[in-house]
Amino acid sequence: MKSLVIAEKPSVGRDIARVLHCSKNIPGALEGDKYIVTWALGHLVTLADPEEYDKKYSKWDMETLPMMPEKMQLVVIRQTAKQYGLVKKQLFRKDVNQIIIATDAGREGELVARWILEKSECKKPIKRLWISSVTDKAIREGFANLRDGRAYNNLYHAAKARAEADWLVGINATRAMTCKYNAQLSCGRVQTPTLAMVAHREKEIRSFVPKEYYGMQILSGGVRFTWKDAKSSGYCTFQKQRMDEIEKKVKAEIKSGKKMIIKEVKTTAKKTFAPGLYDLTELQRDANKRFGYSAKETLNIMQRLYESHKVLTYPRTDSRYITTDVADTLKERLKACSVGPYRKLAGSLSMRPIRKNASFVDNKKVSDHHAIIPTEQFVDLTHMTNEERKIYDLVVRRFLSAFCPPCRYEETVIYAESGREQFVARGKVMIDEGFRQVQEMNCEDEDESSRDMKDQTLPKISQGMEFKQVQVDIREGKTTPPSRFTEATLLSAMENPVKYMENKDREMVKTIGETGGLGTVATRADIIEKLFHTFLLEKKGNEIHITSKAKQLLELVPEDLKKPELTAEWEMKLSKIAKGELDDRAFMSEIRGYTKELLQEIRREEGTFRHENMTNKKCPNCGKRLLAVNGKNAKLLVCQDRACGYRETVSRTTNARCPICHKRMEMIGKGDDSMFVCSCGHKERLSKFQERRKKEGGGVSKRDVHAYMKKQQKEAKEPVNSAFADALKNIRLN
Repeated sequence: MKSLVIAEKPSVGRDIARVLHCSKNIPGALEGDKYIVTWALGHLVTLADPEEYDKKYSKWDMETLPMMPEKMQLVVIRQTAKQYGLVKKQLFRKDVNQIIIATDAGREGELVARWILEKSECKKPIKRLWISSVTDKAIREGFANLRDGRAYNNLYHAAKARAEADWLVGINATRAMTCKYNAQLSCGRVQTPTLAMVAHREKEIRSFVPKEYYGMQILSGGVRFTWKDAKSSGYCTFQKQRMDEIEKKVKAEIKSGKKMIIKEVKTTAKKTFAPGLYDLTELQRDANKRFGYSAKETLNIMQRLYESHKVLTYPRTDSRYITTDVADTLKERLKACSVGPYRKLAGSLSMRPIRKNASFVDNKKVSDHHAIIPTEQFVDLTHMTNEERKIYDLVVRRFLSAFCPPCRYEETVIYAESGREQFVARGKVMIDEGFRQVQEMNCEDEDESSRDMKDQTLPKISQGMEFKQVQVDIREGKTTPPSRFTEATLLSAMENPVKYMENKDREMVKTIGETGGLGTVATRADIIEKLFHTFLLEKKGNEIHITSKAKQLLELVPEDLKKPELTAEWEMKLSKIAKGELDDRAFMSEIRGYTKELLQEIRREEGTFRHENMTNKKCPNCGKRLLAVNGKNAKLLVCQDRACGYRETVSRTTNARCPICHKRMEMIGKGDDSMFVCSCGHKERLSKFQERRKKEGGGVSKRDVHAYMKKQQKEAKEPVNSAFADALKNIRLN
């Protein structure tokens, strides 16, 4: 008899098959003496659309709401139906006596496999492969320690409850909003609070009133001293009159020949420890800050490094720690990444005894998956793309820095007096860069109050010394509003949305912290992409702006759906379901009641929605006027009728650089009429651009440009990888 192994993706399936010596190709699978390895393509099965329950739901009508199926049905996803059929065929082979679930080790991975088994009504015994990397070693060890599939029943119940709850709330609320206001208005428990946070930040910026502030610096004894307020300990004042008076006093002393007196010199030894290992959100933040990669791009790159190259561990993790058993493999991991620029340091670290430092080794702080670290797999940097190389570099440097000593330095603070006012100078002497050598960063000052002063090289100074005051400079400035969100800072806000919560009692704050904020590490990138794709958010440079459509949506949507507290409550209960502390049926009963309340609130709401981006151009399909919208990387015209779905690209941001100002140019037009345009005014036909690039030695063919544009279009239309999205994608408004 044989065991059937179900992997989540073909690439992982092939790796498992190779380790298990399954070399015989059969339709949709690989077969060996003891095992058959097959695979999903992400989700093969999803929750049924409303129309599958009753034909009356084909028409979007408030009268048909709420849609509350007694039992949620599963359907095979049309695009992957062929592979489902092949998997089902293997499931019911007479020589297969058990199923081994080898999908991703997490809530959604469990759902992928269990839905296939439930839809096919397969009742064969289940084993579970639970691994965090797909190296040959990890696969072999995982199969040597297979677990009883029943141990993960509660995890499946939690995953199923999450999907069904999102379906009930999301589809009912979206359909109700769309019908009532005759506009494409989608909402959900994660995307709507995320949108509300961006709107809140926009409100803060618009309501911000700048205030003028004043400060003073004195050049004395070759040292630049900064005035310090004795009362507030700040380095500026908002009172111009007060600064004028201080200036008069100081200049009077200079005129009379009085010198600045050194009152105190403090030298303190300080150290900064290496940052924690990467989880996915932290990695996405850094990649956005340093390379401008979107959260989705970083996740896709990480997935390739995990699945194809096998050089990094499982990416969808919310932990920044590793377990003690993983710590036993650190030497092998250090040897594996001893290549290229890491060879010297990684090699030397692998030769030393490795301490299981509590700063990154803690069993209690690892749930499903440990931090992102290198695998034991040999690394060939030449096989990586430039983007893959950059992400791999971030992870390896962060990994190596964990083994390095802290950055140690001496900070000297000089307190002086002039005109009975206090002045301060600060300097720093580096003793040991420690982990900073790996990170290639400058050592940051830990004293928040010192950020108004620049570090400087100080001469030898002692208490009681006097210096002639040479120059007095008055500094004037204005306070600035909060910065708009970038993808990096929005990810941070989603991870810790406490600032945006109305209910800030201790338990609620604790819950939102424990559950990881809005969404999960695996879904946040998709949520942000969806908000761009539905034209609720738009990008201007690196900044995220809220659209008029989003502002109106937030005014019309029920208050509950805008609050992070809703997700906190859900995730707390889902976590309890996964631990066996809460019955999933009780949770779903609550969700059904909550959905009915939401619909009643939407029905009661008074308000209207108007398209403020209507153009005079008519849709070639239905004749209705088109809407001008800004996508994430393109300007588009889209039909206002969601049932029509027509869209056309007006212009698209490319990676081609302007020869004048070197900014990224936009491409407008189609085919031979395509033209690059830049914000500086430069224009260049595609043919001329290609000629210029050939002369410069960077030949870009029309085929290359076309392929790039096609790739961007594909990515722009890529659906959110969730059961809720799958349920929504085929819905049409009649």
